[in-house]
Amino acid sequence: MKIFEYLFMFLVFPGFIFSSTIGLLAGWVDRKLTARVQWRVGPPWYQNFVDVIKLLFYKETLIPVNVSKPIFLGMPLLSLASATIVSTILLVISRFPQAGFLGDLIVVIYLLMIPAIALMLGAFASENPLASLGASREMKLMLAYELPFIISVLVPVIKCGYAIKVGDIITYQSLHGHIIAGASGVISFIVMLLCVQAKLGFAPFDMPEAETEIMAGSYIEYSGKALGVFKLSKAILLFVLPVLMIILYFGGIGFDVETFIKNVAGYLAILAAIVVIKNTNPRVRIDQAVRFFWGPVTALAIISAVLAYFGY
Repeated sequence: MKIFEYLFMFLVFPGFIFSSTIGLLAGWVDRKLTARVQWRVGPPWYQNFVDVIKLLFYKETLIPVNVSKPIFLGMPLLSLASATIVSTILLVISRFPQAGFLGDLIVVIYLLMIPAIALMLGAFASENPLASLGASREMKLMLAYELPFIISVLVPVIKCGYAIKVGDIITYQSLHGHIIAGASGVISFIVMLLCVQAKLGFAPFDMPEAETEIMAGSYIEYSGKALGVFKLSKAILLFVLPVLMIILYFGGIGFDVETFIKNVAGYLAILAAIVVIKNTNPRVRIDQAVRFFWGPVTALAIISAVLAYFGY
């Protein structure tokens, strides 16, 4: 019977259906706020659902000639599966902290890299020059933001007694207060927010897509179901990355009414910050992004880790 329980958690709740639904609604919040910033009305709440359903069920999937079909069509599924597994792990452990396993935080960090890697491999497999250029930019951007991202994760790890289990980090914060309450927590939270912005491919770090320059870059050859699956993967990341930040810095997701309301408010605040950064900053060049993440952002991440080591 365990296998059916795991399948339900992966496919329905808190996995694929739940995470993608919340992610698509979060995407609508993003589009609505963006529209209001630009003095437009914006789309209705169900627009993202209509767009994905149209891609999955009504649009033809075109496959470039001479492309490696297993890689080209398999990468969207790999991206979606990794994002769904992360969502399942984080929400199950938030509900049952003892359900985690040693090193689950490391597994989550690795799984969060897979959507970007899958997008790169799919783009390179298409053999389109613009897709390859987008994938090249995605690779450089990933190399840039992963270093400060991992260092920022070290802050909760250090402050929670070198815990590498998500459940232990949640339990520690319930007993000793939230990581965000310290100076190191504030600094590493800001660093992680910037890295999340890049992981999501939002402006000012949207150079791998850059529609006005390279016509969606890595996505240029994707259409129909394959593009729809990539869209769902990105929607789940828009849900799961802020959830990871809430777990690491605000003590996890609570399931009593008061804590749940605070968690929803925290999630919306993080989402609003992401949308504001996206709409108030122009796209930077890839070399500027690399210098930004390897320079001041990494320096801030190191400072926060040192402060955490000394207990601040």
